[in-house]
Amino acid sequence: MFFIICVAISIAGLAVYFLQAWAACSLIRKENRVDESYEPFLPPVSILKPLRGLDDNLFDNLASFCTLDYPEYELLLALQDCNDPAYKVAVQIRDKYPDKNISIVVEHCNAGLNPKINNLIPAYRRSRHPYILISDSNVMVDKNYLKELAWHTHDPDVGLVSNLIKGVGGRSLGARLENLHLNSFIVGSVSFLDRVLGMPCVIGKSMFFKKEDLKKIGGLERFKDILAEDFIIGREMKRAGRKVALSSHLVSNVNEFWTVKRFLNRHTRWGKLRWKIGGWKYASELLANPVFIAAVPNLVNGPTRAGLSFTAIVALVKVLGDSIIGRTMDSCVEHHTTAAGSPFAYFLAPVKDLIIGVIWFIPLVSSTVDWRGNRYVIGKDSVLLPLRERSHLTYTAQST
Repeated sequence: MFFIICVAISIAGLAVYFLQAWAACSLIRKENRVDESYEPFLPPVSILKPLRGLDDNLFDNLASFCTLDYPEYELLLALQDCNDPAYKVAVQIRDKYPDKNISIVVEHCNAGLNPKINNLIPAYRRSRHPYILISDSNVMVDKNYLKELAWHTHDPDVGLVSNLIKGVGGRSLGARLENLHLNSFIVGSVSFLDRVLGMPCVIGKSMFFKKEDLKKIGGLERFKDILAEDFIIGREMKRAGRKVALSSHLVSNVNEFWTVKRFLNRHTRWGKLRWKIGGWKYASELLANPVFIAAVPNLVNGPTRAGLSFTAIVALVKVLGDSIIGRTMDSCVEHHTTAAGSPFAYFLAPVKDLIIGVIWFIPLVSSTVDWRGNRYVIGKDSVLLPLRERSHLTYTAQST
């Protein structure tokens, strides 16, 4: 009976997976077409890039923002310390593109517990333009990226624009696992929530908005102690009556030399924040992992021919589905044309799903996170507090 139940859940999980794959592929293939009845809308933009350490491909990532086909924008490279190795790269970028409006903002800021927000606040205060683009340092884009984002703001009700993310590079095992997850679970979930359920799921690697809209929801300072600041910003925009648009324009998230330990730490942390934000909805992630569910009877009752055969079939179906999504992505992005790093890397997808299935349980028994050398307790809505304050902690949602 237990085996039959797992088979039924796995089949249901595959159905959900194919809905996610359909949503992702249809959105990726969709072109952002500017209505010819509109005059080109290209407002001046301030691009904020929080930097810390040497991300994979950092110089080329930043350089891609210096060759955008866009009339007026400034690039603010934000750091906490001149001793950060990313500072030298920032100087190299500024020197290579003297005709571009590039500023290096170095200012130590301890406004909150989220180090990314701490990096962004000084740069945000220095920004000169009414529109803001926040983009992570491990992102590479093509020349039309900013135009595609600006197009969405023809709709006056749009308060924030985000993008689908494609993981690229993958020269190490950890990086390939990361890219496989980005290019299956993440892109599928974000697309499904947007196209089918009409729910925004903002990923902070690309957030485009107007300053006055951010001010209405409390500014960056409001999110200084929140781990999932990107998701919460998107949620609060929608609660404030502003639309959250998902652009079909793919941006590349470059992951080349990750260790497996880094992959495990990242997704343990992400699992904890989704559990604290989603509550009981977090269970859907396990039910939508057909490979892990199919493998459970072999782990609980011991391997059988039927159990192993069913697990192998589900795994092969997942490999095929992930490769279809990956090939669709490859056809739409100029940089790093192979999403998985190698066509054969898709056979790692079932292994990745088994790892993610095990990680799913950790947030149920642990609320601590390690992030950039600091340990925190994570509460409701991913609010952070230092670990030493745990005994005094009462988890409360941030007021809206």
